[in-house]
Amino acid sequence: MTETAAAATTPPSLTTPPDPTAPVGAARPVWSVLGDTPVGPLLLAATDRGLVTVVFHADGPVVRRSLARLAGRLGAEPVPAGEDEGGRAGGAADGRRTVERAARELEAYFRGALREFSVPLDWSLTSGFNGRVLRTLADTVPHGTVVGYRTLAERVGEPGAARAVGVAMGSNPLPVVVPCHRVVESDGGIGGFGGGLETKRTLLALEGVLPAPLF
Repeated sequence: MTETAAAATTPPSLTTPPDPTAPVGAARPVWSVLGDTPVGPLLLAATDRGLVTVVFHADGPVVRRSLARLAGRLGAEPVPAGEDEGGRAGGAADGRRTVERAARELEAYFRGALREFSVPLDWSLTSGFNGRVLRTLADTVPHGTVVGYRTLAERVGEPGAARAVGVAMGSNPLPVVVPCHRVVESDGGIGGFGGGLETKRTLLALEGVLPAPLF
């Protein structure tokens, strides 16, 4: 059974200074770790607006660092999804429901039972050119297909910006759900990936783009 509760211990008080541009009074983000996936444990975090980040290799140190960064960006300390609803996590019910929905959809995706995510997304961790590229990727590159960096640059009206598209992929706060693993080199190479090339190969194999590894 996949572990959808907070599998990592609650981090100590997060001391990253709040982002002065973060909205004041927003509900605190909620987080959980989805364990036992084909690409290892995933940290999921959501606000009252939607899923805000997915982080690969979510062991204890990665979870603590990621939550500290998230607290700084959003101006509110994340709380575990399993925390009592009447306690510290008050006002975060929407975020909790979104984390639970994201976990269910990701479990179905990894089983091969889901091809398109419908969980609401909070795009607040990306903006500008990067945000345009990521939204275009999410809207135009379906399960089981790939796109070249150059082609994706053309789709956002910036021909010649293939390198900048690569930077946008590296900045993606919502990997797997926003499928940066489907962006490859125009010459057929697999390209880079922030979660590691083995993770990218695994995701593409799950979608039938690459043959499954023999071992």
